[in-house]
Amino acid sequence: MKRYNRDQMAARVAADISEGAYVNLGIGLPTKVANYLPTDREILLHSENGLLGMGPAPAPGDEDEDLINAGKQPVTLLAGGAYFHHGDSFAMMRGGHLDICVLGAFQVSVTGDLANWHTGAKDAIPAVGGAMDLALGAKQVFVMMEHQTKNGESKIVAECSYPLTAVGCVSRIYTDLAVIDVTPDGLVVREILADISFAELQEITVVPLKMAA
Repeated sequence: MKRYNRDQMAARVAADISEGAYVNLGIGLPTKVANYLPTDREILLHSENGLLGMGPAPAPGDEDEDLINAGKQPVTLLAGGAYFHHGDSFAMMRGGHLDICVLGAFQVSVTGDLANWHTGAKDAIPAVGGAMDLALGAKQVFVMMEHQTKNGESKIVAECSYPLTAVGCVSRIYTDLAVIDVTPDGLVVREILADISFAELQEITVVPLKMAA
């Protein structure tokens, strides 16, 4: 099966971010989205450590060790970008000022519950960061993750078995296999990205799916 790689997933998410949107990209896989945002759209990237107007990763050798995102990766600042206090950044997140946040996940339920900060394993290091604030504060929550675990189990589940980040917050799921909307009528497949049929996607996912008209 030919799946999307992580860069292709990032480009697919970026394509759905609209003109004028204020967007936060979560730590990990979602940070790649910054490198694929359409150049013909004005999109303002927010970072919870106190940046607005964040640009893509710098060219090798052009890194500024004082200019990083929340994941401590070097970034650039676009013309008109701003720095501000961490407390002000969280006020933006909690106050409903972000249009979209893109987060990674361990699990997403059929009703849009999100589990992305802890697997519950004894040797795991919990890392909630600002995920709870983003999940509840952003107007839309996009999740970007591989469709299956390393053991081949679906990360889209009937009910999350890991500790929840937030309840019913996820709007859309982007995986290496498909783009899936979380709706009041269940999970709706908007696009299949891999070279598989809807029936094969359904078998892999286990929980009920519907194909968009």
